[in-house]
Amino acid sequence: MGTPELISPRSPRVTAARRLARRAFRGKECRFIAEGPQAVREAIAHRRYGVPTLIELFATVEAAERHTEIVEAARAAGVRVHFADDRTVADISQTVTPQGLLGVCRFLDSPFEEILAARPQLVAVLANVRDPGNAGTVLRCADAAGADAVVLTDASVDLYNPKSVRASVGSLFHLPVAVGVPVERVTAGLRGAGVRILAADGAGDRDLDAELDTGSMGGPSAWVFGNEAWGLPEETRALADAVVRVPIHGRAESLNLATAAAVCLYASARAQRGAGGCRAVSPG
Repeated sequence: MGTPELISPRSPRVTAARRLARRAFRGKECRFIAEGPQAVREAIAHRRYGVPTLIELFATVEAAERHTEIVEAARAAGVRVHFADDRTVADISQTVTPQGLLGVCRFLDSPFEEILAARPQLVAVLANVRDPGNAGTVLRCADAAGADAVVLTDASVDLYNPKSVRASVGSLFHLPVAVGVPVERVTAGLRGAGVRILAADGAGDRDLDAELDTGSMGGPSAWVFGNEAWGLPEETRALADAVVRVPIHGRAESLNLATAAAVCLYASARAQRGAGGCRAVSPG
């Protein structure tokens, strides 16, 4: 493709993109950074109310040559493509090992009311989750399990934190996510939509295996996951229809948040797709 002209590190476009590392500027501009080929590829394909999510793409020459299809797809979608040197991309990325492709994207979170109106069958609720890597990984698990939505309560980490976005590995662009909703409103709204509220807690009085054995998990459900260090407070557990623990059959002290979330979400997904579950397919 020849030697493209590189954007200046002092360009206003670079300065604006670099500032998105700070939450205050992300909120002001309603924009965030998606890094890496997988995230950028998903951002190119994503639309919100018919508007493309990806606004502009920064790429090193090496990354552009390695991922020509992504650059061409971005251009075909009308996205501005800027070629930059490694140092400029690293400054925008603020990671130790940047991947050479960075997309500036519009915020894409959904109003909570839209999620309720879609009558979700499986929802992950992050209540007081503060670690951005965990938040992104749970979002990825929810996507893999076929969840219909993810909700981050008002006490949880910023969805658009660069670590959250990277940890989601593109799943951020796959399912509706609501942010900043008080946990009381989340549980009341979902219950009103016919969704059973399950709080995941290591000290829960119900066992996940027992719940599966009794056949009580085939209906619409929402899993509420708490803080990495101290779990769910009593007032949040009291909002749930059941407080469920993942059984520890070996000698491990506990499971980390993302692992527990994966186990719980897949248990519900399996039950919902079984005979009599809310996603069961009728024969014929």
